[in-house]
Amino acid sequence: MTSPSRVFVGAGQFTAGSRSGIFRRVGDGGWEALTQGLPDPVQVMAITVHPERADTIYIGTQDGPFRSTDGGQRWQRLAFPESGLQVWSILVHPGDSRRLYAGTSPLGVFRSDDGGDTWRRLPNAVQPERVKMPFACRVMRLAANPARPETLWAAIEVGGVMRSDDGGTTWADCSADLVKLAELPHLKSRIVSDTEIEGMLDVHALGVSAAEPGTVFLALRMGLFRSADGGRSWQDMEVGRFSPLTYGRDIRVSPHDPRTLYACLSPAARSQDGSMYRSGDLGQSWARFDHGVKAESTMMGLALHPRDPDRAYCVSRTGQVFGTEDGGRGWREDRLPAGVLDVYAIACA
Repeated sequence: MTSPSRVFVGAGQFTAGSRSGIFRRVGDGGWEALTQGLPDPVQVMAITVHPERADTIYIGTQDGPFRSTDGGQRWQRLAFPESGLQVWSILVHPGDSRRLYAGTSPLGVFRSDDGGDTWRRLPNAVQPERVKMPFACRVMRLAANPARPETLWAAIEVGGVMRSDDGGTTWADCSADLVKLAELPHLKSRIVSDTEIEGMLDVHALGVSAAEPGTVFLALRMGLFRSADGGRSWQDMEVGRFSPLTYGRDIRVSPHDPRTLYACLSPAARSQDGSMYRSGDLGQSWARFDHGVKAESTMMGLALHPRDPDRAYCVSRTGQVFGTEDGGRGWREDRLPAGVLDVYAIACA
């Protein structure tokens, strides 16, 4: 008998009357706030379940990374070398399960070689500041090339993309062509900065597939993009041919089929709609995946079950969690506890 899914959702709003933290639902049960060992209040911007030990979970918070080894019941603060950093992404290296990477705001990448017990900053993980935003740039997603695990990618909001080919020792800026694409009228976007390249550098997620290991896929404000040459050039995947919503918040490669991609698409960062799409051909075509449900706000993230290809979940900014356990034929909606206003992360095990 298949074990029930555990779904984890992280929220990060601190305004009066709102709730933040990490919440867990097991099977058909209700949502439980996980608090033991965590700061009060706590903002949770990243959740990573260890690929080999499902009870080991890492979260990124406004106060560095934390780890649980019992499925989220108790949390331990990890010995991050610098205080005052928000952790927005955590990657377990696919070739070495004790090696971790954490992406931060202000922009930085940190590495641990002992499962998170100790960390060091990677000094060359820096980017030119092309856009001045009212918040510090943040590393939203870290990913490794499954065919060449020492090749790492970092998605930066609002700072573009960078790549390392040596496990993080050195990094290359891969954003020049994104800036060039922003010369196209339909790819110009300025909201809070003084430049219209803002939208093309507003990168939220990326993924690399074993079916096409030289290609990286991006989700950013202006849509979904891909590069087949290590980030030297980028192509618009033109997801607007398939979806009326094109703001890309998340993109992930299926752990069961490397040709299958999933993406979260919405009208804008703060909106009253959102959707989850699936591609079975590495992004050449897309189709709506969530059916019979209605997101009331931007779709912020998606989670794919590591062992069961029929289970997938997504979450809206205001705490609606949608899930399927039959490959997308039927969907269930659950709502996080009242007061959750800004959801950033979702994961499942």
